[in-house]
Amino acid sequence: MSENKAGPALSPVIISLNRKVSPKQRLLLLGGLSLAVMALFMTVNLGGNLHYILVHRALILATMLLVAFAAGVSTLLFQTVTHNRVLTPSIMGFEALFVLLQTAMIFFIDAPGISLLGVVGKFLCESLLLVLFSALLYRWLFIGRGNDLHLLLLVGIICGTLFRSFATLLQRLLTPGEFAILQGRMFATFTRAPPELLGVSAAVVLAAAPIIWRMRFRFDVLALGRDTAVSLGIDYRHNVTAILLLVSVLVAISTALVGPLTFLGFMVANLAYLIGGSHQHRFLLPTAFLLGIISLVGGQLILEHLLKMSGALSVVIEFLGGSLFLFLLLKKATL
Repeated sequence: MSENKAGPALSPVIISLNRKVSPKQRLLLLGGLSLAVMALFMTVNLGGNLHYILVHRALILATMLLVAFAAGVSTLLFQTVTHNRVLTPSIMGFEALFVLLQTAMIFFIDAPGISLLGVVGKFLCESLLLVLFSALLYRWLFIGRGNDLHLLLLVGIICGTLFRSFATLLQRLLTPGEFAILQGRMFATFTRAPPELLGVSAAVVLAAAPIIWRMRFRFDVLALGRDTAVSLGIDYRHNVTAILLLVSVLVAISTALVGPLTFLGFMVANLAYLIGGSHQHRFLLPTAFLLGIISLVGGQLILEHLLKMSGALSVVIEFLGGSLFLFLLLKKATL
């Protein structure tokens, strides 16, 4: 495969490492590193009110674990069914719809009116609308349009552009105070998720995780392409639709919980292919999850204790993920 070519000097090293370290050993190393990073995050610079600090850090850690699973696994599965490692679920307009929902809630319902929905009610409303959008889109395309993934992506891009344009129009009509409230909701943050939202999100993730793990061998077959999957007895339309709905639920939970993160899933999914040492999803799925934990928890640890919170974690993640995205695009263009 042309996308896996390396330079003449690096190829022997990569091949040697792939032979020496098995995928199971890599998982163990990543798991150990993840546990070490989480332990450091919970214990570094403890002082003052110990109970308050531990509870506060535990909530942030739980948020990062949920987002790491949802973003990493959803992007990996999305790339599996689209057979393209450059694509992410955000291309389907999820984040643009999230911004539109936030803008519409402030424009049509004032801030006191939004508070009447409650934290859980607002969270469930946003998540259900995101999932409903994707479910209607998938049903129309996969049942009414004959499984055309390229049409699916094209419609997703068009819908994303439409949502962004409509959101921009509403934002121009907001008062300065309302726009300031909106700005605070449009950027991803891991430190403001209420405990009740974490409970709802954890319940959804714990329900989806066993389903995804049971389908891990089907993912390997679907990754071979539609014709091969059908010849091996896989109900392609049913399985792809189920996977895309799972992706929709995970992306909706992640986005509604912390806000839009365009490149986190893209970054950890592509690193999982590079570091995992195998294209089997029984290794790729946990690898993406563990890399997400290391990226989020390790990044927050560095920002808090080494850089003294001189930046936002979401901005750093988006910068690194966007740089990787551009690198892969340029690499494909030169191959």
